[in-house]
This record gives sequence, structure tokens and C-alpha cells, in this order.
Amino acid sequence: MRVIGTAGHVDHGKSKLVEALTGMDPDRLKEEKERQMTIDLGFAWMKLPSGEEVGIVDVPGHRDFIENMLAGIGGIDAALFVVAADEGVMPQTREHLAILHLLEVKQAIVALTKVDLVEEEGWLELVRGEVEGLLRSTHLSNTQIVPVSSKTGEGLDELITVLSDVLKGAPVRRDLGRPRLLIDRVFTIAGFGTVVTGTLIDGSLHIGQDIEILPSGFKGRIRGLQTHKTKIEKAVPGSRVAANLSGVEVREIFRGDVAVLPGSYSTTRLVDVHFQLLPDVVHPLKHDLQVKLYLGAAQRMARIRLLGAERLNPGEDGWLQMVLNKPVVAVREDHFILRRPSPGITIGGGRIANPHPIRYHRRKDIETLKGLEKLIAGTPGEVLIQSISRLGPVPFNQAIQWAGLNWEEALHAIEELQSVDELILLEQKPQDPDSEVLIMDRGTWQNICNRIVHVLETYHELNPLRSGIPREELKSRLHFGSRNFNAVLQLGKKEGVIIEDGSRIRSSQHQVTLSENQQDLVNSLKQQFRASPFSPPSVKECIDLVGNDLLTYLLETGELIQVSSDVVFSHSTFENMAATVRQALEDEGTITVAQVRDRFGTSRKFALALMEYLDEIGVTVREGDSRRLLN
Repeated sequence: MRVIGTAGHVDHGKSKLVEALTGMDPDRLKEEKERQMTIDLGFAWMKLPSGEEVGIVDVPGHRDFIENMLAGIGGIDAALFVVAADEGVMPQTREHLAILHLLEVKQAIVALTKVDLVEEEGWLELVRGEVEGLLRSTHLSNTQIVPVSSKTGEGLDELITVLSDVLKGAPVRRDLGRPRLLIDRVFTIAGFGTVVTGTLIDGSLHIGQDIEILPSGFKGRIRGLQTHKTKIEKAVPGSRVAANLSGVEVREIFRGDVAVLPGSYSTTRLVDVHFQLLPDVVHPLKHDLQVKLYLGAAQRMARIRLLGAERLNPGEDGWLQMVLNKPVVAVREDHFILRRPSPGITIGGGRIANPHPIRYHRRKDIETLKGLEKLIAGTPGEVLIQSISRLGPVPFNQAIQWAGLNWEEALHAIEELQSVDELILLEQKPQDPDSEVLIMDRGTWQNICNRIVHVLETYHELNPLRSGIPREELKSRLHFGSRNFNAVLQLGKKEGVIIEDGSRIRSSQHQVTLSENQQDLVNSLKQQFRASPFSPPSVKECIDLVGNDLLTYLLETGELIQVSSDVVFSHSTFENMAATVRQALEDEGTITVAQVRDRFGTSRKFALALMEYLDEIGVTVREGDSRRLLN
């Protein structure tokens, strides 16, 4: 399915030509018919001789409605550029052509309309020469020019033939499996409810699918789909689509919104772009300028942050970071147009380089500019690595969305980056474009690794007798969610950076070493445990003798086992007592605290603490005053 967009000066016969080609009047508004002028977007369609159906977006030519024109021209496969033969090139002819050039529309046909009104000999060739000169410095320099008359039908057959040939050369719309319906009309049909129309890109839509309207986040479901008033089950990329939605009201949707699959896209208010300033603008582009951004069918106010230069002169290109007043859905390589708000003139346009920068850039940072260059002109691997650089572990499906890569490109990117050890897969290799496998660039891992080492070394310095930092404390200090933290921890262990010991984590370089005085204190405490193994010193007595840090060290190393808030046993004594209790239970079936007390010649305090701890760790279970083995 192909979509053509008209372009050209007001009253040069765009709508009449569309009507002559399709038999449909694209002017749908009463005011348009009264004024004989296209004000908003119009739509029609036709069949080519090959049988292929082609949609046509008819856009306004009057400068007062250029914003409506921009809402419809962004998703086209080819342009039908209209110049009236009796008038020649006019102001909006030039502006529309500049917009097509900035949007990198490379397939087009020029229709010299109203040839039936040309009477002066040689005038038509003069206009043709003027148009050829205008096209020469644009992407449309080789565009074929066809004289036509919508009134007499002259040239229409040739125009259709040329149009068919041009569309054969247009690239096939990519299918990334992440559909975006760029909404340009919203209305209600009695008995059906909310209907949105727009151009579908980057994926297919099916009846019954759940959808999300961005940037609002309202959710709905697709009740029906149509293309050119024909019901369909599936809408394909590049087609004009009308979608009947349930669960969302007309008042909740606006032109410029995007209908997507839930969770497949995130919005942004900060974008990095490559920009070209038109050569015929009057003033240079300066930092902090307020502009209007046109992206897809969306329109936003934006503040420009000029990167790498103090100004851009007419005809120059450069890098911008734009701060938007409201969020949009943007993908790398999306085309955009910028206009001055007042007076309303087009000043330039370009392509999105990074739709989700993580921060404001320093304006003259060379590394930032190099990274942006790779995002625009790099290999799939360079694009992917720049898209995830410094973000930490990110899901694969989100990373390739930001990078604007399809599945095949993403696989090439993984192979390219892994061959030079620049990409880390924290889990298994992705099996499809929807995979949520975590990936990370090597530079980001090195930064995370340095952070982990710093946290651990600081902790070890402040707590030299602790075997390591508690796992949850490290997670909190790194500000990671559970999934990312676990993945990073596994990678750190695999690469020998850290050692996980139970619930504690330490640097692979850390080892607890006792001083001579500390070792003497420990030896003294151990002697007391040996002297009275079943009635050992209490927790408080241990602290009084060796201090809290040394006691913690002995507990962490497992030399002592704490069975209650006030009772500790040596490891060997605890193992002996637990084994004796287990054997007694296997022989006799049950045992009481009093029997435990008598068996070890200790007090009820120690016997009770031991049995409650065995209950806690799942060795025994209490039944009345007795215990039995749990398993």
C-alpha cells in the first residue's frame, strides 16, 4: 500500500487534479467548498493500471494552513508536486519544495497543471525551465515534469504512467514489528464511536489488538480497520488507515497523537537532532531560540540548544538538542521540520539522532558530537552502542526501538559488537525482537564496575572486620532495580570483581585480617566457649570481652552460631547438639526442652534457645510441650 502527498502553492489546482485522477473531491469541509481552497487535510485514492491501490493526501497550499500541510506530508512514499502552468513558481511552491527536500522525499512527479489556460507561445517551456532550475539543488532534481489539465484531461494518462513508475522505485516501508499510527484526524461515527485516521508505519495492526494512545497513555482496543473505506483485518506499514477504537473517547485524542501497541514506545521531551538551516532564511540560528517542531503529525513548541557552535548561518547544518514543551513519540531517523512561530516561516529540518538522551549535553563536548555522528551515519552496531551508552542494563527490545533497528539489523549489530567485545549480554542471546534480555555496552559496565568497587572499598575501610556489605545495602547504594542488580551481580562474579558470600558481598581483593591484640581477644573468648560449651557466655558477655565488631566477625565467619538474641554457641558445639537432638528424635520420636536440658547438663535458657532455633531453621516442629523431626 502506497501513499502520495500533494504539495504546491495555493490555487494551483492540487485538489482538482486529485479529483480528476480519483473521481473524489478531497475537500470535505463546507468552508473549503465555499472558499474553493483546501484548509485541512483531504484524502482520496485510486487504482493504478497494475491494480495497486494508492492513497492520496491532499494538503493545503495557503501559507496560513502550512501547519496542516505538515501534519499530512510526513508519512508519504512519493510527492505529487503541483505548479500551475499559467502562474509558474510562487512563494508556497518554494516552501513546499524546501519541506519535501528536508523530509528527504526522493520520489516525486511534477504536474504542470492548468495547461489549458496557457495561450502565449513558449510560456509553458519557460515555466518548465523555471521548475527544473528550482528542483536542481534538491533531492528531486531528476523528477519528471508532466503537463496536465484537470479540466480537459490532457496529460492525465501520462501522469498515471509516470506515477506508477515512480512508486515502483520507492523503497518498501520497513516492518519493525512496532506499529505507529500517526493520527491526523479524530472523529465520531454514529453507532461506531471513536475513529482515528493516519498513516501506519513501522509495523502492522490487527482487529482486536489492545492499543495505547501516546503521549496521554489512554488505552483502548481496535474494533475495526479500514483502508480506503474497505474493511480489513490487518493494516500494513505504509498504508492510510482508519481505526475504530473502543475504550477511548474522541475528546481524549488529538491530531499528532500516536496509536501504538501498549508498552512498545515511550515518549520524550528531549531529543538530539541533525539539522539543516535553509539557505534563504534571513537570520542565523542561535542558541536558546524558540521554534515550532513538526514531527509526524505532531506539533510542539521547542527550545533549541545549539551544540558544537555559537550559531548556524543560512545553508549550514549542525547538531541541536531540543527541549519540548510537551512529550512526543520519536524514533531515530524520523524526519522533522522547524518553523519560526512568528512570523510563521519554515527555517529548516533534519533527522532525529537520539530520541532519548539521558541528560542535557555540554554544548561543546567533542565526544557527544562524535556519538551523534555515529547515530546518524554509523553501522547498526555503532548505532546500537550509542543508543544504549551510559544507560546501564536495558532490555533488548527497548534498545533496538531507541536505535530504530529491525530484527535483521539488530542481529548484525550484536555480532558486530560482540566480535570487538563492546556489547555485553547479561542473559541469553535474544531470540526475537520482542526479547527483554538485558544488554549493556562495555563502557557502561566499566563505569558500573568502578562504582561497585568504590562502594565496596569504602565499606571495607570503614568495617574492616566485616566479611562484606549486606546485599540489600549494596543494591540501595547503586540505585538499581532488582533485575538489573541481580544481572550486574552475576556479571561481577563472573568477571572476578566481587565475591558473594551468603547475604554479603565483598571485593575480590578484600580479606579480613586480625591484629595481634584482636587475635588474643578471640582466643580468650574461644577458651571460655571450650570451658563451658553447653552454657557459654551470653551475647552481652561476648561483647564486653571482645567488642561488637569482633563478635560480628566471628558470627559472619561461622565460628559462632547465634541461636537467640542472647544465646550463642561455638560452631562445633552447635553441630554436636543438633546432631544429638536429631538422633534422639529418630530413636524416640519426640523430645521436650527439659529432656534437652538434662541431656546436655545445661539450663532451660540454653535448651529452649536451641530448640526454638531448630524449629526456625526447619529441623524440628513443636507439638504441645514436645518436638518432633519436621522431615
